[in-house]
Amino acid sequence: MIPRYARPEMVSIWDPETRFRIWFEIEAHAASAMADLGIVPREAAETIWSKGAAARFDVARIDDIERVTKHDVIAFLTHLAEHVGPEARFVHQGMTSSDVLDTCLSVQLVRAADILLADVDRLLAALRTRAFEHKHTVTIGRSHGIHAEPTTFGLKLAGAFAEFTRARERLVSARREIATCAISGAVGTFANIDPRVEEYVAAKMGLVPEPVSTQVIPRDRHAMFFATLGVVASSIERLSIEIRHLQRTEVLEAEEFFSEGQKGSSAMPHKRNPVLTENLTGLARMVRSYAMPAMENVALWHERDISHSSVERMIGPDATVTLDFALNRLAGVVEKLIVYPENMRRNLDRLGGLIHSQRVLLALTQKGVSREDSYAWVQRNAMPVWRGQGDFLALLKADTDVAAALSAAELEALFDLGYHTRHVDTIFARVFGAA
Repeated sequence: MIPRYARPEMVSIWDPETRFRIWFEIEAHAASAMADLGIVPREAAETIWSKGAAARFDVARIDDIERVTKHDVIAFLTHLAEHVGPEARFVHQGMTSSDVLDTCLSVQLVRAADILLADVDRLLAALRTRAFEHKHTVTIGRSHGIHAEPTTFGLKLAGAFAEFTRARERLVSARREIATCAISGAVGTFANIDPRVEEYVAAKMGLVPEPVSTQVIPRDRHAMFFATLGVVASSIERLSIEIRHLQRTEVLEAEEFFSEGQKGSSAMPHKRNPVLTENLTGLARMVRSYAMPAMENVALWHERDISHSSVERMIGPDATVTLDFALNRLAGVVEKLIVYPENMRRNLDRLGGLIHSQRVLLALTQKGVSREDSYAWVQRNAMPVWRGQGDFLALLKADTDVAAALSAAELEALFDLGYHTRHVDTIFARVFGAA
């Protein structure tokens, strides 16, 4: 996590102060539950809450203690006792460190997921607006990077909208998957803590109890969460690469907004580079890279080990902070994207009508010509045009075989762009709803 690619709201989830505050809330809620069950004195639970809530947890002090104890949770509990006093002996009754650490991580990832969902909503709103703006803006569709057949720029954006709608659904599922609480004690048997404590803490922290936690929450949940972030990042990259290709000089059908005073190159004053979407491509690679160690964390020794801990201290903040930044950057790119319909139309015409070859092929088969002959007749007229020699429609009209099957008027009708966009409304209704 570096400040250049970080936004304050997401960063704050991972601040040490936030982490220690969550730890305190878990411990205090557990004490309250134990007081309800008569395990600890009610007065002690109230003191823990009142003094702990008013405390300012000193990160430097906790770090100093940890240098001696070599244990972060014990360091925190020692510091908490400095605020709470003698009643601190009732903190952490029957609990183990993972109860605090894992439940806290669940809270942090749930909060991160909520921010990411809001980010996706912003991006979806931008994609929807621009898709309808260019619903009927005809452009060339490409396969293998080569001109294929006409589509609309609105359909390109509608496709991205549908993809990020799926991304949102996956994030909702990932949030639900990770929102579990474990307050089950050593090796997860509840031997020294009542399961009702876990239920109470889970409810207070907005989580659900983990059915079987061993001594840790099973890491398949975390693997699924970070894998989902990687898939969302891949969708970011897909749209970013599309924009980058469309901004190429030879294409220039769309480009990133270029602000007043912005410089594209230290050497060439004319440059307007797709730096934002290039940056997003790189950030997507980083978010995806965090999924693999999360998957490797699934296989822990027996009821627990801490091989996962160092990994999660890194990938938790880095993956969520980076994806949060990337989603917001992409939303900004879409909101301000400059679109050039006139260049789209010019590119449509670059191949001298070859983009209508399939229509001619199908029309010939409808006239009784075999598909093999139809393909050969169309291709022999297309290849000269590909080499810059002539106009496709004119060559077709002059071809005796083609002319015997299709009249000049019939051929001209096959070059109508409207034919390719007549189902745009149907696709939009599927993506955005009938309204």
